[in-house]
Amino acid sequence: MTTVAQYLATVPADRRAALSAVRDAINANLPDGFEEGIQYGMISWYVPTAKLAKTYNGQPFAIASLGNQKNYMALYLMSVYGSSALNKWFVGAYKKTGKKLDMGKACIRFKKLDDLPLDVIGEAIRRVPASKYIAFCEAARPEPAKRTAAKPTAGPRLANKKRPG
Repeated sequence: MTTVAQYLATVPADRRAALSAVRDAINANLPDGFEEGIQYGMISWYVPTAKLAKTYNGQPFAIASLGNQKNYMALYLMSVYGSSALNKWFVGAYKKTGKKLDMGKACIRFKKLDDLPLDVIGEAIRRVPASKYIAFCEAARPEPAKRTAAKPTAGPRLANKKRPG
């Protein structure tokens, strides 16, 4: 699969309708600077490599991904996972809707569309402009390790042996 349409065509009809509704909510709230496509076998929204080329694995950094799993559907909100302030807001806003939140670190699991408050999902997406997400990703990138010349050391066996002389 290389397109969103191809991905959605592989999903059962009931789940396709739910995933399409979540996708529509994300696209309606997606700030400028992100692109939609297929990444890691799911629908993803990410910073294009033209704007953030240096990534740890050469793949664009996704802000969100949406997929069909065996026993549920999943929405991965990496921005919510990466920001404690956004996570706190998101969990609180979700609970205020009265819907049960089934969430891992970044993964929100749901079995039907009614399990998700689409307005909260949309607001979570809208709260992170691409420039802010790029700055976050760049700040999280580890600095390259400095190479230092290895100093030869005598191991325990060599240290105790008498040297010829």
